[in-house]
Amino acid sequence: MKINRNQINSYITKDSSEIRELLHPEHSPVNNQSLAEAIVKPQQTTAAHFHKQTEEIYFILEGKGEMRLDDKQFIVEENDSILIPPGQVHCIKNIGDGELRFLCCCSPAYDHTDTFLIEA
Repeated sequence: MKINRNQINSYITKDSSEIRELLHPEHSPVNNQSLAEAIVKPQQTTAAHFHKQTEEIYFILEGKGEMRLDDKQFIVEENDSILIPPGQVHCIKNIGDGELRFLCCCSPAYDHTDTFLIEA
């Protein structure tokens, strides 16, 4: 199966990032995971949140960001990979001038009901 990114509509997730679900059980034969492209606009920060079941991997395609994982913060940029285990509070801020664009792999597949926002 082949899917072209440009044929998929984007939407805004609970954490406020713009997502394109490239492969997801709701519209492709993948069963145990999902792959999405995420975009965070300049100076935008996603809402701090965690997932009870989902393990995530981010792979930074372009841009520069500041990643928060629980009480740790660090800079991320092109070609960096970030592992986010279930239960770990996380968010990402775009600290660059252009879009921060990354792939987000989720296992099990991304589900809004497994996203729990943290009160500010």
